[in-house]
Amino acid sequence: MKERMKATKFARLTVFALALILAAAGCKTKKPDVTQLPKPPPGKTGDGSTVPPGTPVGETPNPVSTSSGIPTSSGHPGWQENPAIFKANTVHFDFDSATVKSDEKSKLQAVAAHLKGDPSCAIRIEGHCDERGTEEYNRSLGERRALALREELVRNLGIEPDRIDTLSYGEDRPAAAGHDESAWKQNRRGEFILLTPPK
Repeated sequence: MKERMKATKFARLTVFALALILAAAGCKTKKPDVTQLPKPPPGKTGDGSTVPPGTPVGETPNPVSTSSGIPTSSGHPGWQENPAIFKANTVHFDFDSATVKSDEKSKLQAVAAHLKGDPSCAIRIEGHCDERGTEEYNRSLGERRALALREELVRNLGIEPDRIDTLSYGEDRPAAAGHDESAWKQNRRGEFILLTPPK
């Protein structure tokens, strides 16, 4: 009888020990495999946002495809800049919009005519915003404005995409001082900078 009790006690302890071992084994989880992400390009964060503040947003050095399907150009480093040529062709936008208004499209036609007349030159389109909104949002909006103008030139006016660079200054370079609509409407703009090859 005593031996039977010892055997039952031993069996219970064995079952309890096995249950503990199985529970401990079930709690162990395999460490997940970690995929190394590529480093973001300069001027971009890992999530693709365009920071740090005060840094103009531009294109990546290598051609990439935009959401519109138009590849971005590789840039024109060292080319001479002439902002005066297209000063009268500055395109203005509505508040919080990157849509090119129909009454502004004649300015784009003048820019396209100049580019078609001189195939050796290129342009940079600079997107700007008024002071309302966060710095990051305004840099993004300025970039969308520059890309909208670029798309008009490429898709509707036949300019080669590799002749057009884009850059966003957001709210950093206002055309007009002031904190009212008369200043803000001048600051919501896209400017064209003529680029000529180095001599």
